[in-house]
Amino acid sequence: MHGWTLQAHISFGKVFLRDSAGFNAHKDRMGTKSVWLRSLCFLLAVGMVALSRAATAADSSFAFREISPASLELSENGKPVFVYNFGGILAVGAPEESRRSTYLHPVYAPDGTVLTDDFNRNHPHHRGIFWAWEVVTFDGKTDDIWTVKGFRQKFVRWKVRATNGPVARLAVENGWFSGERKFVREDVEIVIHPTTNNRRRLDFTLRFEATDKPVVIVGTPDYKKGYGGFTFRTAPRDGGAAKTIIRTDEGVSEKDGVMARHPWAEILGTFAGKKEAIRIEDDPSNSGYPKNGWLMRHSFALLNVSYPGLGPMTLEPGKPLVLKYRVILSSGQAAS
Repeated sequence: MHGWTLQAHISFGKVFLRDSAGFNAHKDRMGTKSVWLRSLCFLLAVGMVALSRAATAADSSFAFREISPASLELSENGKPVFVYNFGGILAVGAPEESRRSTYLHPVYAPDGTVLTDDFNRNHPHHRGIFWAWEVVTFDGKTDDIWTVKGFRQKFVRWKVRATNGPVARLAVENGWFSGERKFVREDVEIVIHPTTNNRRRLDFTLRFEATDKPVVIVGTPDYKKGYGGFTFRTAPRDGGAAKTIIRTDEGVSEKDGVMARHPWAEILGTFAGKKEAIRIEDDPSNSGYPKNGWLMRHSFALLNVSYPGLGPMTLEPGKPLVLKYRVILSSGQAAS
């Protein structure tokens, strides 16, 4: 080898090779030796990347797996975090028209307790963590994706399913459809942080953009409730409404809230014998913050950030609406 010693230097995922003298060989030493070195460099680079990815994946506490043709589960240290339902879900005995998709259920507390509900008899259209509006107008037609009537939210494709870092990331493209025609592109990103001190944080970024014609969304006008948008429907609590606590920046709310103005709200209760807390925070970047309205219910324990409320919002092509929310789940303590 004429005194050549191969040295591999790894920096920020790149592999560099040089000779023992620290400089490139003279042209007359190239040829076969150069081809051999370049080939070895390539093989080393591929090997190092594969090892790095394998080590990172092994180090991650998160893992995704499809548990059915319609559902993707995320787990942390082997324990379930949530299930994202990308395919159509229908409860046994429920009518076909109530089939729904693109939502999270079940969602688990850090201690493994199920915190969400789906197909409950009192409001069967409520579905775990979801985002929808009851009044949607497109191309002269007004319909409803909140109660799963007419227009539909449907899965389009996976964008990211990543567990190769300190957090897990799920990114999905969905669409709003009138029949087979997609009229809104919906992009969802969820960043899931590791559980610390029995607390888990999920950060949601929702992006909505009309595909070719304006689309108008607005909260329900019935009794001026104004609800619609990001929603958490909880599982039944021990003791029902009487034992359910709703708290906001103003303290404990003894009454239900309709278009109540708050930057955050949380529900505290006992679920299957375990004390749990569910908190939603409206992001400061959202339009209307910190005075967006909230629908807050003790009886069926629901939190909804009612954006845009009673004032119509127009989605236009090329001008996406971006909404961000943080969900904090706590076991054995208050979320705040």
